[in-house]
Amino acid sequence: MEKVFKISMEVITACIVTLFAACNNSGGDSKKESADTSQVTAAHSEEHVYACPMHPEVTGKEGDTCPKCGMKLEHNDNAGAASNVSMQFSTNPATVSPNQEVTLSLTPKIKDKPNEQVPLDVEHTKKIHLIVVNDDLSWFDHIHPELNADGSYTVKEKFPAPGKYTLFADYKPSGANHTVDNLNVTVAGTAPAAKTYGADKLTGATGDGFSVSLTPEGGKFFTNMAMHINGVVMLNGKEVDVTTLEDYLGAKAHMVVVSLADKKYLHVHPSVEGGKFDLHTTFDKPGVYRGWIQFQSKGKVYTSDFVMNVAEGKAGDMKDMKKDEHENH
Repeated sequence: MEKVFKISMEVITACIVTLFAACNNSGGDSKKESADTSQVTAAHSEEHVYACPMHPEVTGKEGDTCPKCGMKLEHNDNAGAASNVSMQFSTNPATVSPNQEVTLSLTPKIKDKPNEQVPLDVEHTKKIHLIVVNDDLSWFDHIHPELNADGSYTVKEKFPAPGKYTLFADYKPSGANHTVDNLNVTVAGTAPAAKTYGADKLTGATGDGFSVSLTPEGGKFFTNMAMHINGVVMLNGKEVDVTTLEDYLGAKAHMVVVSLADKKYLHVHPSVEGGKFDLHTTFDKPGVYRGWIQFQSKGKVYTSDFVMNVAEGKAGDMKDMKKDEHENH
């Protein structure tokens, strides 16, 4: 009996040692697996691309803002992918006359599936923002085509004078990148002489006692650097806290900027800081730019227009601007 008991104790002890070792190995494997999982997670995180929801060509890391419009970059692994959607456009009547009511028809189309309807996301409360300007940028309109059962979008417009007009169709196909298509309308007749622009016009009256004034950081506009622009709203000579304005298209204000020479389009979203508009944008080329800020009060939309002369930016200009900013603070 003593021999049997002794053998049994040896077997039990061996089993305990083996079990303990197995547990230790299991813990080691678990730690290794956890480490491997962390590495995979980290690697996957690093693969994510963050891009501007309005300008998907602008990419960066999480937390960055877009230098063109000031919006926060969002996770977008499709950033940089070429769009396969374009906007089919027509007018009714086909020949457009001045001050005639015209139906504009826009239909998003997939290039290799022309018969398939293309769903669009709602952005700033609308599926399409249509910005209309004449050739010298002296006339501006911001309208919103509405969806029809056949997948087309229509809206009525009147063009005030003969000449060329550019229409910026601003939209986002579901599951794809934000897109801006440049469309064109020529209004019959002899176009009036083009308006010319001189010095900056940075204060614009909107009616009903409202006005908006812009002040660029450093006092001037330059290319190739992130411009910071301060916007102040006045009502009958008194500054208005812009947080008291009503939301217009899901924001306190919207600003469109278009270059005179090549009709380069920017949609800038002012943030609010200290009761003022805080705008950030970047100009790619020197030249004359026109800008329009729109906001809403008591159910009425107001539009203030601006002229900005943008000079070629140099490294020294940025240093001077930072110096001025420091001195102002």
